[in-house]
Amino acid sequence: MTAELVRGQNHPLPDTRLEIRVSAGHPVVAGAALGDERGRVPGVEWIAHPVAPSLPGVDVPRQAGADQRLAVDLAAVPETVHRVSVLLALPVGAGGPTSFGKAAAPFVAVTGPDGTEIASYTITGLDSESAVVALELYRRQGAWKVRAMGQGYEGGLAALLGDQGLERPADLAASILAPTAAPTEAPAAAPTSAPATALAPTSESTPAVPGPAQTPGGPISYAHPRRRTVTPQPAPTPAPTPAPHPTQGQSAPTPVAGDAAGWSMDERLYNQVWGMFEDLARTAAAYRSACEFAESRLDRELDETLSDYRSRVSGANDAARSAARARHDELVERAREVLDRDLAQLAVESEVVEPALPPAYARWDNPAWHAYRPPAEEPMAVRLGDLHLPERTELRIPMLVRLPMERGLWVDSGRGRSEAAGLLDETELRRLALDSAVAHAARLLAVHPPGGFAVHVVDAAGAGAAALAPLVDTGVLAAPPARGAAGVTAVLDRLTERVDLLQMALRSGAADALPPGLDEARQLLIVHDFPHGFDDRAVTRLRYLADEGPGVGVHLLIVADREDAAEYGPVLDPLWRSLLRLTPVPDDHLADPWVGHAWSYEPPLLPPGSRILRQVLAQVAEARPAKRP
Repeated sequence: MTAELVRGQNHPLPDTRLEIRVSAGHPVVAGAALGDERGRVPGVEWIAHPVAPSLPGVDVPRQAGADQRLAVDLAAVPETVHRVSVLLALPVGAGGPTSFGKAAAPFVAVTGPDGTEIASYTITGLDSESAVVALELYRRQGAWKVRAMGQGYEGGLAALLGDQGLERPADLAASILAPTAAPTEAPAAAPTSAPATALAPTSESTPAVPGPAQTPGGPISYAHPRRRTVTPQPAPTPAPTPAPHPTQGQSAPTPVAGDAAGWSMDERLYNQVWGMFEDLARTAAAYRSACEFAESRLDRELDETLSDYRSRVSGANDAARSAARARHDELVERAREVLDRDLAQLAVESEVVEPALPPAYARWDNPAWHAYRPPAEEPMAVRLGDLHLPERTELRIPMLVRLPMERGLWVDSGRGRSEAAGLLDETELRRLALDSAVAHAARLLAVHPPGGFAVHVVDAAGAGAAALAPLVDTGVLAAPPARGAAGVTAVLDRLTERVDLLQMALRSGAADALPPGLDEARQLLIVHDFPHGFDDRAVTRLRYLADEGPGVGVHLLIVADREDAAEYGPVLDPLWRSLLRLTPVPDDHLADPWVGHAWSYEPPLLPPGSRILRQVLAQVAEARPAKRP
């Protein structure tokens, strides 16, 4: 779990090889200062900056840019070094903001060697400062930690360097900033990772955003000027400075579908979709941060005018209030311009990428489904819906979940917090929930190779016969839907036994000792109208499958209203938390701790009257290998 730091907060560093990622939305100069136990820098030779970008254990970019990457190996810094300070400064004469208070708050993240984000910090509260100590990596009792600093300097880089104890700081600052006065176009830097899922929320809406074992590599020229990509290279190398945002009079590069790093088109498209999600999250976070800062500064300035008695008597406070509101409006307007520019570019990219997506990533109305053929191998991920933010609701980012799934799914048939659900009666809501579950199951069947995915259904009361018809009629189910208490028990016993056998085989390293003829396909159990037909023993087995099943390829898809299971009390709370909650209607419930957004989720709907789902399922059934006698 990423630690989201506030000013002054620290966090332990689990590794000494790190990458510091800076995203500012406007060009900044990045550097690093190596200090002793008291934080003092011995001399200019202990500062890494664009003119001298490399020191033992530290490499920084060679020019200004809106996104920066600093490579740090704390094991390689000299023993006398106890602090590594990450420095940011605004370049002079570059046409950008002259102080951090006139632009979106910079975002800084610390990632590990595998790209996993360790800690992040949004540097808020800056005003007229043009240089800032963003983070401090410091040694304490043999271990390294990171501290969020956010120490700004109105006197700019010269004041910052002087505070570090350096002689002639003004001359040094001028020599550092002079080469960055007019930054040139440079390829976008490659990040260390992309997350395993766009979002992985629990039922309590507290998702995690893990990263895969991918490492940074060479430069990738990206369509969107703020794109961060992954490259499957064997070892991390310092990344060059990315190109700044296009300024007025410049046009952004034309987006290209699949213009991302990866060994295959599947991987490139996955990384590009994730990059779009990341860009939308970051640009919205920067806009909100700027607006919050503008509001807080306005409140502070208005309070100051009220506290000055002489100004109230002379009438000067009216002018001061007007000036404060003008500064507030100017900052919000600047932030909105940046937001609109980024959202417009993302919208253009979405229009290019969406039609090019393969079935695993595509909406049901995408023509790719009409050309569907069962795949030869499993894709990296599967689309389970769309996500959007209120800043631009029509801009939707595919919600991709990595395969194999690390957790089961829960399609919520209750009203929850959704306004759309409140307009539907209970019967219609439950029907939509099961229809959504069938669409999810059909997609999972379609994106796996023939025979690689098996689906079981528990419909204890038989109430879901109409919605389940596409699965039943096309013959893609492993067995007819189980009904009644006996049917529930039989299915759960069979899958529980499978999980036990596979776990024992894995733990003992005796995979060849499994019973002959054991189906090697991944298994999905759809449970409709839970907890109807479940006694205490069945509930216990279901919880066991939810906890232990995903590790050996057994997954759950539960269609339920949590209130229906309220009689079990807190016993089922771990079950709900272990599942990825989805809804059959638009719902603002996917919380993202990465930047603190609450994303609105929209389910993958079939076009009205479409028969594409049955056509796809028929092809899946036809391609399945014949069962052994």
